Amino acid sequence: MGKKKKQRTKQYAGSAFAVILAALLSYFPISQKLNEKENVNEPPKQEVTVENNQQTQTEIDFQEASTQTKTQQTQTEVEAETAISAMNLEIPAKLKDRSEKILKRSNYTVSYNRNWNLPNWVAWELNKSETRGKNNRTEEFTSDPDLPKANQVESWDYAGSGYDRGHMCPAGDNHFDAKAMNESFYMSNVCPQNHELNAGKWNDLEIACRRWANRYGEVYIVCGPIVNKKKGKRIGKEHEVIVPEQFFKVILITSTTPARAIGYIFENNGSDRPYKSYTIDEIEKKTGMDFFPNLPDNVENIVESRYEANDWKWYN
Repeated sequence: MGKKKKQRTKQYAGSAFAVILAALLSYFPISQKLNEKENVNEPPKQEVTVENNQQTQTEIDFQEASTQTKTQQTQTEVEAETAISAMNLEIPAKLKDRSEKILKRSNYTVSYNRNWNLPNWVAWELNKSETRGKNNRTEEFTSDPDLPKANQVESWDYAGSGYDRGHMCPAGDNHFDAKAMNESFYMSNVCPQNHELNAGKWNDLEIACRRWANRYGEVYIVCGPIVNKKKGKRIGKEHEVIVPEQFFKVILITSTTPARAIGYIFENNGSDRPYKSYTIDEIEKKTGMDFFPNLPDNVENIVESRYEANDWKWYN
């Protein structure tokens, strides 16, 4: 009996131990699973927090980038506004108060007035390389083949008038090319000009422009007649040509900092009075023309409203 009782006791103890062990084993997996659940749930919270932080940071960065982009755009717009393109910089704005036919030449452009048989203006860019050349003056003034016959003023229309055939774009600016030289003697590039003016101050200023082109690389020039429409004298054998009372010339240099411009008006007579200089704005009021409209507005407003006389010495 005693032996069997001990065996039963051992069985009971073993059974109890098995129950306890099973309970323990059943507990730990559950606990582990619970811990795993907690561990799975926690990282998303951290990730959400991180993602929110990253999103906030991204929004801030985007705003900063947007601000920087706008700043860069503003700077670019300013630079674009200030940048000066040389494309047709010398060409005045279209005229609305008079006859105008645009004639393109190798080295200059003419706005021709078929009522006056004169250019309204002649414009050209003169660079350093164009101030010299081997092509001599032709001295052969010819009618402009691109004008109607009624407006093809001939050289003999000036004969006996007492006026020179005064170049607007001078032959001296066209020695670099034979065609350009020939075109400078088209009568559409010519006005009746007092000899003392033509051979004097007008010629002196032409020489000064070539000197400035050599010094600064290029200059932009516009010149032409100022006409009294009611009282203007007429000449002409076959074609009636109005005689200007005055002449203007405006000059722009963009290679300096800042850019600079100046204007001149000359009486069409033999007066030896000192020449006068003007702002471009003043010449525009006198002529009714808009010069250098292709300049950026902020540059145009400055250079056309003022000049420094010391920057424009003719004889140095």
